[in-house]
Amino acid sequence: MDYKELKEFIKAVAKSGVTEVDIKTDKMKLNIKVPAKGKAAVTHTETIIQQVPMATAYGAPMQMPVAPVAPPVTVPEEQKSDDKSSAEDTSKYITIKAPMVGTMYRKPAPDKPNFTSIGDNVQEDTVVCIIEAMKLFNEIEAEVSGKIVKILVDDASPVEFDQPLFLVDPS
Repeated sequence: MDYKELKEFIKAVAKSGVTEVDIKTDKMKLNIKVPAKGKAAVTHTETIIQQVPMATAYGAPMQMPVAPVAPPVTVPEEQKSDDKSSAEDTSKYITIKAPMVGTMYRKPAPDKPNFTSIGDNVQEDTVVCIIEAMKLFNEIEAEVSGKIVKILVDDASPVEFDQPLFLVDPS
């Protein structure tokens, strides 16, 4: 039922003198209440439409998706002691950004060393981290040559699309 048909149906219910109509289908529940015509103080027609989530094949009602909350930006332990470097100009550096939403890991496995650390030289094809998205581990390459000067995200932290991950000095 589209909007125009629904609007016409509501008007027809209001004109007919019926005070309440309930309609249930597999996909929706429609409840229309119209005040009785005999009431003296009524100057308008009030129609209430309520849509209730119906049970799925698994028995639980479906829920509306909740808007995602942006994760807090965290600073790696390596850089918390280096306050003066955060004050310097970063415009000369190239930023490696997250190409997808997921969880960033700086190591290929928990018992392995980090892909890169501050001061490491990287080439365009050097893997700097992996981002796990939906149980798939995607290797993220530097795509620039230079030296890692700053790591902007902690290991095992959630990242958003286009979030800065590393700063690279190309010189």
